[in-house]
Amino acid sequence: MFSFGNRKEKFLANMRQFAGQDIMVAFSGGVDSSLILKTACDMAQEMGTRVYAVTMQTMLHPAGEIEEAKRICREMKAGHIVIAIDELKEAGIMDNPPERCYLCKKHLFTRIKEKAAELGIGIILEGTNGDDLHVYRPGIRALKELQIISPLAEAGISKEEVRKLASEYGIETASKPSMPCLATRFPYGTTLTYKEMERVEQGEAYLRGLGLNNVRIRVHGTIVRVEVDEGAFGEVIKRKNEIISFLQELGYIYVTLDLEGFRSGSMDVGLKSG
Repeated sequence: MFSFGNRKEKFLANMRQFAGQDIMVAFSGGVDSSLILKTACDMAQEMGTRVYAVTMQTMLHPAGEIEEAKRICREMKAGHIVIAIDELKEAGIMDNPPERCYLCKKHLFTRIKEKAAELGIGIILEGTNGDDLHVYRPGIRALKELQIISPLAEAGISKEEVRKLASEYGIETASKPSMPCLATRFPYGTTLTYKEMERVEQGEAYLRGLGLNNVRIRVHGTIVRVEVDEGAFGEVIKRKNEIISFLQELGYIYVTLDLEGFRSGSMDVGLKSG
């Protein structure tokens, strides 16, 4: 098994092969794409080339992410492009199908490829990491079909190693919690609406405001299943009355604490990897 040092060198080698040309980075503002963008921008400054960061403006992600992405791009001196989309209407995911991630990624990166073609750019990088290859990620198939390059995944860099590298490089999002699309808070087959996703966003923002770091609100009709790190259970119980009150004001009837704690992809139980 390769050591972290070997994987880091492979990642950097993956990035260097594109350093002599203008490139595009799919940039969400999260730690994975921030590491890709920072590395690409540093190399581009040495080579005199340009890096374009593309952020998709979508209602499936928290609204504040766009402004943060803009600021990070300014600091890294990347050209920033924002593309507004409506996935529910355009990507065929209104009923939250199990292949939602594939359909969404196919639509998003088709739009990114179109923008890259307008600018004469043939290389598009994105931030899938090595851990993503071992869980249910149907969107990876879309990336392969569209020939999008995933330098972190190709080097086998794990999420923990991404954070370590980001910290080494002084990237402020190194410890930022992952913020996957809000559709992941609902069971597959549920009709998605922006109103329902906005309620989830409000609820999670409230919980993070209480000092809870990793938070998910999973919605099962009128029941919400709150996921937090196991170490935060005591704080949730301590503040349960105010948490229940806030979530019930949002319209949920039953508020539960998931005893398995926070875990990414808990709605994917029973699905095959892909």
